[in-house]
Amino acid sequence: MVAAASPESRSIRFEPGERPPLGVALGLGLQVAVTPLFVAILVPTIAFRAAGADDELVSWAVFVSVLLCGLTAALQAARFGRVGAGFVIAPAVSAAGIAVTTEALRSGGPPLLAALVLNAAALQLLFSARLSWLRRILTPTVSATVVFLLVVNVMPVVFAMLDDVPEGSPAAGAPVAALATVFVISAIALKATGAWRLWAPIAGVITGWLVAGAFGLYDGSPVAEAAWIAAAAPRWPGLDLDFGPAFWGLLPAFGFVTLVTSMQAIGGSLAIQNVSWRRRKAVDFRSVQNTVATGGLGSLLAGLAGGMPLSTLQTGASLAELTGVASRAVGIALGIWLAAFAFAPKALALIISLPGPVLAAYIAVLMAVLFAVGLKLLLNEGFDQKKGLIVGLSFWTGLGFEYDLIFPELVQDFAGGLLTNGMTAGGIVAVLLTGFTVLTEPRARRLQTDLELAAAPRIRDFLTGFATDNGFGKAMVHRLDAVCEETLLTLLPPDPSTDRTKDRTGRRGLVVTARRQGSGLAVEFTAAAGSENVEDRVALLSDHVEEASAGREVSLRILRHLSSSVRHQQYHDTDIVTIQVDAPQVEAPRSGAPAAD
Repeated sequence: MVAAASPESRSIRFEPGERPPLGVALGLGLQVAVTPLFVAILVPTIAFRAAGADDELVSWAVFVSVLLCGLTAALQAARFGRVGAGFVIAPAVSAAGIAVTTEALRSGGPPLLAALVLNAAALQLLFSARLSWLRRILTPTVSATVVFLLVVNVMPVVFAMLDDVPEGSPAAGAPVAALATVFVISAIALKATGAWRLWAPIAGVITGWLVAGAFGLYDGSPVAEAAWIAAAAPRWPGLDLDFGPAFWGLLPAFGFVTLVTSMQAIGGSLAIQNVSWRRRKAVDFRSVQNTVATGGLGSLLAGLAGGMPLSTLQTGASLAELTGVASRAVGIALGIWLAAFAFAPKALALIISLPGPVLAAYIAVLMAVLFAVGLKLLLNEGFDQKKGLIVGLSFWTGLGFEYDLIFPELVQDFAGGLLTNGMTAGGIVAVLLTGFTVLTEPRARRLQTDLELAAAPRIRDFLTGFATDNGFGKAMVHRLDAVCEETLLTLLPPDPSTDRTKDRTGRRGLVVTARRQGSGLAVEFTAAAGSENVEDRVALLSDHVEEASAGREVSLRILRHLSSSVRHQQYHDTDIVTIQVDAPQVEAPRSGAPAAD
């Protein structure tokens, strides 16, 4: 049975709620900060300079981007209410927004850009609030595809940095420095244990730095010339509230960017949750909602300040997988470092002055680990022919668009060139293909009732009728009867008097949906949000039954025995338990059975 993640022990030294030593948290926070820092500097610089912005405006955009990335990272780590994921999430500036940002600046200047970014941020906040509605579209398969395409999107830039060396430097300098960096990181990560593993990335960077210096590839003059403490001159853009043709013409393109940044946030949250626990747990979709919402909040502040929309990188997941540290203290340290860099030009110059080959090698290792994290994310959800086709078509489509191999003359003029970004194009293809599979599934049947044991007969009759209409026999009906009763027992609170999810009438609503899936049926129970995750409880069942919870554990064991998979998605407003029930081997559904209404 595939129910929740397997409870195998994993090499995690510090889980999200555990506190590593201060030096470890600060050191790892600095290592995570390198990639989002470069993105927060590079992306606004490219977009604003392409629009002809002056140096002061570019400096202000970079300052805002770095500062807000730091604030957003700290908020993501420090979870409270509906803000913050509670994991190490690395915010950055959306590279998918370069083309539309440039076009907005050319069409209406910073005020128009601010209005568009604010609307995009509001849309992302709406996505986060209604993420349960999109659960069958923005699936782990789509998120894994976005992770793969993020690697494809970044690697050309990384490879170009390998040749970023001063003129006249020795030809062997760049490859030797890059190889030294990769070798030290890989050797320590593969062979070291304990605390040594934590410092693999920074040890590799220092080694590569020293080798590059020996070949004359390092120029320290920008560091010497930079000020210790400074801030960019404020340039508040104002807001264009005229909503003219330029606004409406660019709004759909910014909507596409919001879809991409939301998918990146979902992918980043799923990736970090996948590598943060010693014993794998079911995905907490409330944390996923918070990740998307906090990213939208960061974009909202960026719009007010005159910056670009924020996105999410998966370097936090890469480093957690590499070092075994997933503590949210690292995320707070990441936020502190990024915010400090915004006000410390000398420290900023120190990071920026890293030799290109060394930085490229460091990011390449993180991207390699991230690609593996994407594979794990995909395989943990189960992998079949349909998912393989979605991933394959989306990946290669994104690759083709990224390298201008698919109708470049048409793509470059669409939505301001948005689809020339492979991650955007491939992600949209994955969403469309997933939506097609959902729309063409056999029609489902739905029952609305109350979440109480007295509703069991009504649900039983509903499932019996659905199974019979789809050609299943008595054995399947009996199995569905048991699944119905045991699922109700697990969803009901042990003490009904403590249930805070009831509405004003004292009832807790329940929607039961049944649909044909493969050789069996998928039954979905949707109720107001509860507290415990059924998927985790099924996965962590032990051989010993506690007397105090014997009844509930027996229900979980029966549910595990009768179903082929149990998946529990917990959102802020909704609990969704999906049970896959295969037909008993002694019977099979009759061929040509009529579809359900």
